[in-house]
Parts: sequence; C-alpha cells; structure tokens
Amino acid sequence: MEGIEISQGKVGTRRDIALLNVKGYVDTMTCSILLNQITDNLNSGILHVIVDMAQVNYVSSAGWGVFVGEIKGIREKSGDLKIVQMTPEVYDVFEMLEFNRILSYYDSIEEAINDFDISIGLDITKSVKRSYTPEVAELAAGTVEPNVDQKVTPLPDLAGPVAKQYSLNKSQVDARMLPLNERIRLVVVEDPNRGALQIKKVLNTSKFGFTKINILKLYNMLKALNLDSKEKRHRFFRSR
Repeated sequence: MEGIEISQGKVGTRRDIALLNVKGYVDTMTCSILLNQITDNLNSGILHVIVDMAQVNYVSSAGWGVFVGEIKGIREKSGDLKIVQMTPEVYDVFEMLEFNRILSYYDSIEEAINDFDISIGLDITKSVKRSYTPEVAELAAGTVEPNVDQKVTPLPDLAGPVAKQYSLNKSQVDARMLPLNERIRLVVVEDPNRGALQIKKVLNTSKFGFTKINILKLYNMLKALNLDSKEKRHRFFRSR
C-alpha cells in the first residue's frame, strides 16, 4: 500500500486555520500520521482545520475513524474540522457511510475558509489573497521547509483557480455550464430574499438549464454552502 504525504499552511483572514494538503492513502498504516498532524494543531491552539483531500486515492475505515473520532472534541472546544475536494470515489464511500451527517464537506478550499471566517463574525470579501499567508506562498515556492516529520510536498497554486471559480459576474457566466453549487450561489446573488422553494423554481428555468433538484437535497446543499437562512444569504450577497 502506498504512503501518505502531508503539507501544511495557515489560511483565513486571521491566519488561524490550518490547511492540511493530503496526498496518497489514509489507511491503517498511515492514519496515525494524519492524526498526529491534527493533534499537533489542536495542542498548539489551532482549532480550525481544513483537510484538502483532492489527492487522496483511498480512505479506509481506520482513516475515517480519525475524522469521526476527533470531531466531537474539536467542536466541544468551539472549533471544527472541514473536509474539501474529495475525489468522486472517496466521496461515494463518505456518503454511503453517512459521514456527511457528522463531518462538514465543501467542494473547494475557499468555501471552507469563508465558512470559518463568517462563523467568527468576519466580513468576508471577494479577495482570495486574504486567505493565503506568506508561509503558504513560501511553502509553495519551496523556499522553506514545512514543520512536519513525514514526507511533504509543496502546496499547489491555489489562488488562481479559486479566484476564477468565485468571480460570479452575471454578464459573463453561462449559468447552465456551472456546477450545481455555483448555480445555487448565483441564484442567491441575484436575489438573496429567495427562499428554498423559490430557489428550486428558479433553478428549473432555461437560464439554469432546467435544473431539477429534490427539495431535501437543496436544503442540505444550502446548509453545506452556509446559505440555509435569509441572514446568511444576505451576508453572502453583501460579500460579492
């Protein structure tokens, strides 16, 4: 079985979020490395953790146990752990085991950062640069060594693709070509007063490619996107 590689940086407006970029396999042999990395952050007072799993090929039951076992203690300390960018294969198992009822999952790193920053009352803006620290930039450039014992790799260039993904310019975006979560955001940006039923109706129009979505699934997606109340939708609208 392959090993695991982890690199870490600090993100968020206050640089108080640990971003763990994980690559490889999270199984019985390697999950202790991930657990140690999470525990080190908690012991140093960093209670907000994002785990980027875009390059994780497999997660065993022991691997999932790391997340599920730690989440209660983290939340009891007013922190949280969010998982982002799972591959379809890993996400299928995640959903099948119903860990989506326990753990917070986001399609992108920026979504998770925004949710953390909003949760502590910060006014988020369009700028992605606020989320990435000099330490992360140096790590990506390979000019500093990360503070981890296991083998690590530099973080990818995140700002470019994230910035492009989150510029919701209505005059330039073809809503039919957007992922479902981005279509929902665009509906909210157009009118934050819309409730779930209205959002559902708007999605099922020609502009949005006649997108049909079960109302329960829509409620769950709005919650995952931190748009499940009118207050949150207005906050998101003002941030754009």
